[in-house]
Amino acid sequence: MKLRVSAVQYHLHTISSFAEFAAQCEHYIRNAQEYGAEFVLFPEFFTTQLLSIGDENGKALSIEALPGFTNQYIKLFTTLAKETNMHIIGGTHVIQREGRLYNVAHLFFPDGTVEEQAKLHITPFEIEGWNMAAGDELKVFDTEKGRIAILTCYDIEFPEIVRMVKAAGADVIFCPSCTDDRHGFHRVRYTSHARAIENQVYVVLTGTVGSLPTVDFMRANFGQAAIITPNDIPFPPKGLASEGELNHDMLVTADLDLNLLYEVREKGSVTTWRDRRTDLYTDWGEKPIGSESNGVSQ
Repeated sequence: MKLRVSAVQYHLHTISSFAEFAAQCEHYIRNAQEYGAEFVLFPEFFTTQLLSIGDENGKALSIEALPGFTNQYIKLFTTLAKETNMHIIGGTHVIQREGRLYNVAHLFFPDGTVEEQAKLHITPFEIEGWNMAAGDELKVFDTEKGRIAILTCYDIEFPEIVRMVKAAGADVIFCPSCTDDRHGFHRVRYTSHARAIENQVYVVLTGTVGSLPTVDFMRANFGQAAIITPNDIPFPPKGLASEGELNHDMLVTADLDLNLLYEVREKGSVTTWRDRRTDLYTDWGEKPIGSESNGVSQ
């Protein structure tokens, strides 16, 4: 089975209304539709662009105001997923539950179903700057094109969590990210390659580009989309199906062949998934994990 994926290098810039945000998002989604994409990935924290709209005095909104846009955000992406018949990973959006803020990835299905995966590992900045709380539930999602998982930015730097979703059957990991400098960007990029090699999966990665001069902690962005494969003969050199131009506003698209994953897991140059030594170290995949299929637990 093959699936076509697109990753958005989302350009952050100051806007004056939700309508401007909606138009920019629709532009990327319609572009991906023209390329025949079945999945499109937006970056982490891209909805912070809404904070630049500002208040009645022209001052940028604070992070605590972002959950107030949730209903509009959900309606926008639900409508676009249904109209285009695509699966849209709507980056992450900040929501509030029981007085706490969470950084949550949203998966919009073509039938109108919406699923969530909260970020599980929170960076020191997110805690100190924005008082974010960590999610405590890990999911995989069944789609008509296979089983996927969504792990946000810092999450991909923890090998255990990726091993768990692979053990639960995920073949494609979508990783929305947001990094402000080269160090953060390369941490996420290098570990995405490592996770693809260790687990013989695809990793679809993207980040924010541009800047929000009036929004605290979003004044600098350093990003590049990449569609990452295992490193073996059937795949492209350097384990890259496609990558964007660094810090440019653009869309990156590639085809993922799931059958190639199954083949290299059985008879590749190396068989890293099959050869793990569970007699010497814990197989994190033995821990139960939630599996969602259009919102129905299995």
